[in-house]
Order: sequence, then C-alpha cells, then structure tokens
Amino acid sequence: MAKKSAKGRAVIHLECTTCRSSGIPGVSRYPTRKNKKNTPARLELNKYCRYERKYTIHKEVK
Repeated sequence: MAKKSAKGRAVIHLECTTCRSSGIPGVSRYPTRKNKKNTPARLELNKYCRYERKYTIHKEVK
C-alpha cells in the first residue's frame, strides 16, 4: 500500500508571545504540524517557555 500524501498538513512554528515583547534574550519556539483545511486561523497554544520557566501563550508565526 502506498503512503498517503501530507498535502493538507504543514509544518508551523509556535513562538512565545511574552519572550518576544520582553527584553529577555532568546525566544521559545516549538515546531508542530496542523491541517490548514480544518484550521485556517493562526494557532494559539499554552506551552512551556524554558526562558521564563513557566507556561505561556505561544502563537503561530510564518
């Protein structure tokens, strides 16, 4: 059997919103995949930021 193609899925990066706005060096980023047909809007998830050592909102970046 052939493997299904991953046309609808794209690799995206989630970036910490508080690291970006503050003066802390370094920005927490997570790679993940999403289906662009089912979720066309930008993704926001609560993830762990190792620079701030707490859970913060991570938003999808280009």
